[in-house]
Amino acid sequence: MFPVQEAMRYVPAALRLLALVALTAFLLSPVTGRAEEESPYVRIAALAHGSPMMTITEGSFIMGTARTGHSPFSLDLPYDDTEQPQRLVWLDRFEIDREEVSLGEFLQWLNRQQRSIPAEIRKLIDHMMTVHAVPPDILTRWPALYVAWTEASDFCRARGKRLPTEAEWEKAARGEKGNLFPWGRKPPAAGLAMFGQYHVHEIPIVASVESGENGRSPYGLYHMAGNAAEWVEDWFGIDYYATMPDRNPRGAGQGRYKVVRGGSWKSAPPLLRTATRSGAAPEQRAATIGFRCAKSVR
Repeated sequence: MFPVQEAMRYVPAALRLLALVALTAFLLSPVTGRAEEESPYVRIAALAHGSPMMTITEGSFIMGTARTGHSPFSLDLPYDDTEQPQRLVWLDRFEIDREEVSLGEFLQWLNRQQRSIPAEIRKLIDHMMTVHAVPPDILTRWPALYVAWTEASDFCRARGKRLPTEAEWEKAARGEKGNLFPWGRKPPAAGLAMFGQYHVHEIPIVASVESGENGRSPYGLYHMAGNAAEWVEDWFGIDYYATMPDRNPRGAGQGRYKVVRGGSWKSAPPLLRTATRSGAAPEQRAATIGFRCAKSVR
């Protein structure tokens, strides 16, 4: 007879049951604890820290692209007609995250909200850690990818923020005078943006959200071009620029796609322009789309 069973012979039935429950909890708890500690998702989330916010002053800025007579190979050429006509737009003061929301922050939020981790994110993390030996302290500072628009919106609101409007995003990216790229007119190059990468299995080739000092926008924001393209609040309106108000435009009233801005790690240089617009279905999860948050200032 095992020692535990021998001891139980001299304990009353009621106490015996309580002792067995306590013993079971004691034996199982270390295993559970180790499993949680060893989870790569938990380790990545534990290393997360948020982004400071930058203040964008109230006032007018140049939004969109003017019709030009440049050659077809000029980066000044509009990507398509949806970024025309060029407008002078007034925005109230607001704040916006200096950096893209990180993978670590997003995992931390999912855990606190008791939401399941999307399968695409699990697959990405497992692949990067087991095949490419990328450690948690690197992955935690990657931009959050494979995030649906609704999740991005919920994340921001849980922090007392929101997704930026398209106009807010563009002003934060280009400044008041209409920079062609966040850093100015110089064509994209290594050190300015993460772009032009390719991987057949959609494995992201991204940089830390707090990297890219030389590619910052006039307001000091990182990765407003390349790395991860970014969800904004607005519905995508093909002809919205022709009818939008001159003050605090909020986008089309409805639509099929939400606006995505900034280009990604896969993008060609024209898609990194501060005026270039694109869109995606709100439920889409992509290896190229992340987000950052904003907040109104009264």
